[in-house]
Amino acid sequence: MQDLAAANIAAALEHLGARLKSVRARRRMTLAAVAVTTGISRSTMSRLETGKRRPTLELLLLLSHAYRISLDDLVAAPDEGDPRLRLKPSRVKGRTVIPLTGAGEGAQAWKIVIPPGRTTPAPRAHEGHEWIYVLSGHLRLVLGDEDLVLAPGEVASFDTAVPHWFGTSGGDPAEILSIFGRPGERMTVRTAPPA
Repeated sequence: MQDLAAANIAAALEHLGARLKSVRARRRMTLAAVAVTTGISRSTMSRLETGKRRPTLELLLLLSHAYRISLDDLVAAPDEGDPRLRLKPSRVKGRTVIPLTGAGEGAQAWKIVIPPGRTTPAPRAHEGHEWIYVLSGHLRLVLGDEDLVLAPGEVASFDTAVPHWFGTSGGDPAEILSIFGRPGERMTVRTAPPA
């Protein structure tokens, strides 16, 4: 068990420089901008990203704060012990959004709690495919020319290139599971054959 943990830690450290560079690039920050934000010199940042220097905890904490990413996510720390997920809800357009998957590549899943209220649909379109399952409440889904109301247990699956919008259909909140796949990623739905 200790050998596996040591191997996982060694692998994380081996790829740490490339990981730091990748996170900085995704944040669209230059070495100069990171230097100004953190007080870490450009040359030190360059050595960290090329693996020529191992970061101290102090440097990692500064970078974690500058990139607005948890320390574990910044260093891609291997999972240890506790199998529970640490879900971090956020508020998006008045909705509570709880990510159920990591921020990596592949399909993304969320639990979304939509507060009650009548709002005017503002359909939008983008590349991808979405699958929505209603946990509770009633969900109003505007999809192209269709205006649907989904009840608990109902599912909708659609190409997000079709203009779409969803919200509640009345005075109660709605809770949904949403799985979004980027172009080329599709879910395969399997059901039991009819009896």
